[in-house]
Amino acid sequence: MRVVVIVFAGLMTLGLAAFGVVAAQRAAGPDSLIALAAHVISPGQSNTAAPPSQPVAAQPARPATPVTQVAQTASAAQPNTAAPTVLAQNATTAAAPAPAAPAPVPTPPAAKAIPACDNPDAIGLSRVVEIDTTGGPAFGTEHFKQYDFLRDKEVVLTFDDGPWPENTPMVLKALKDNCIKATFFEIGEHATWRPDISRDVAAAGMTVGNHTWSHKDLAKNPYAKDIELAKQEIEMGASAVHMAVGGPTAPFFRFPDLQQPPELMTYLGTRNIAIFSTDIDTFDFKLRKPDDVIKSAMTKLAKNGKGILLMHDFQHNTAVALPELLRQLKAGGYKIVHMVPKDSITTLPKYDDMVRAQDKYSASNNTRPQTSVVKTISE
Repeated sequence: MRVVVIVFAGLMTLGLAAFGVVAAQRAAGPDSLIALAAHVISPGQSNTAAPPSQPVAAQPARPATPVTQVAQTASAAQPNTAAPTVLAQNATTAAAPAPAAPAPVPTPPAAKAIPACDNPDAIGLSRVVEIDTTGGPAFGTEHFKQYDFLRDKEVVLTFDDGPWPENTPMVLKALKDNCIKATFFEIGEHATWRPDISRDVAAAGMTVGNHTWSHKDLAKNPYAKDIELAKQEIEMGASAVHMAVGGPTAPFFRFPDLQQPPELMTYLGTRNIAIFSTDIDTFDFKLRKPDDVIKSAMTKLAKNGKGILLMHDFQHNTAVALPELLRQLKAGGYKIVHMVPKDSITTLPKYDDMVRAQDKYSASNNTRPQTSVVKTISE
C-alpha cells in the first residue's frame, strides 16, 4: 500500500510540473510554443545534445558575367529603368534589427580609376570594367555571344601587332591627348625588339596583353598537328611581353587572324587567360589611307551601335587616322570603355627561359653594369 501511495504522489508531481511548463509557454506567446514543439527529442537522442545550429546563409553564386564595373563617369550613368543590380546581400528576417551601416568602399587602385582630364576637347573615358579571367572567358560577338557587356554607343579600343617604332608612340599620344585608354595585344618577338615602347604603353595605364610570340596562325600546320608547339607560341608571347614591360601584364589573349582552335581555347581556360575576338574588325591592315580607316570604323559602328574595335598599332595609316577617328567618335556621341584585368598573368619559367635563349648575341661575360664599363672622360 505504501508503494502505491508513493507512485501516485510521484505521478501527481510530474503532472503539476508539466502543467506549469505549458502554462509558462502559453504566457510567453505562440512563438515559444513553436520553439518548444521544434525541440522534441527524437528516439535515441540524448536530452543533453547541443541545440541545432542556426541556418547558414546561402553562399552567393559566381556572377553570370566575369565583367565588373569599377569606375564610371557621372555622365555615363544610365537611366534607372530596371531594378538595381544586387552586389551583396545578407539574409534577414522581419524581426531582425536594422542592418549596421555598410563599411566604406575602398577607393579603386589608380590604374582602375578614371583619371582627371584637363583637355575639354578630349573624348575621355566613360567607364572602366574589370575582367575576371578565371576559366578563360571569351569576348567579342563576332565569335562569342555570351558576354556582351557594352551598352549602346560604347566602344572598347584594341590594338594588335605592336609594339612598333613610330606607329605605337603615335597611337599612344593620341590616346593620352584624349584622356582615354586602350588594350594592346602585343607580339612577343616585337616586344623583345622594343621593350622601351612596351614599357611606355604600360606606364601610360594601358592594358597590355599577348598576341603570341611571332603571330603564327595556330589553326594551321605545324601548330594544328602539334599542340605543344602551339602552346609554346602562346606562352613565349606571354613571357616576352611580361619581360618587356617589366611588371604586371594582363591575362588577355587574342589569336592571330582570329583563328581559335578549340583545344587551345581549353588550354587557355586552364591558365585562366581570357580570349578576345572582336565585335568590329576595321580591317585597317588592308586599307592604305587614313580616311579609309576612319570610314571603316565609323560605318561599322553606326551599323552595330557599339563594340570592341580591332585595329593595329603596327599599321602607320591607323596611327595617322586615330586623332581624327577619336574626334568623330566624340562628335557621334560614342563613349570609351577601358578593360582591366582582375589579376595579372603568371608566366611559366620554362617559357621565360625560351625567351631568354632567343637573345643569341648576349655574351656571358657582359655581366658588369654599363657604368663600370663605359665612362665619359672628356666632353
